[in-house]
Amino acid sequence: MADEFAKGFAILTGGGMVWMAVSAWLTTESFEGTQLIAQPPEDPGTYAELALLLRDITTWFIVFGVLAFWIAIPAAREVRAYLEEDAESA
Repeated sequence: MADEFAKGFAILTGGGMVWMAVSAWLTTESFEGTQLIAQPPEDPGTYAELALLLRDITTWFIVFGVLAFWIAIPAAREVRAYLEEDAESA
């Protein structure tokens, strides 16, 4: 179980760093204004558009990665262990 937690935490921190870097470059209006979540540029260039796409992909990678390693995999292992234990007792 600790291995799954470490993998989920690595996805969370690594993906979060990528998301924050891209957001800091493209969606920070000013230090006094909205930071990291401001509207993206109106007419981004090709590289800025690719960076914004990377930010969206990273967001969903974090969400699904953490859910997979912290909830889905441990739950599947518990269900499998329960079913194997139930099959042995029957």
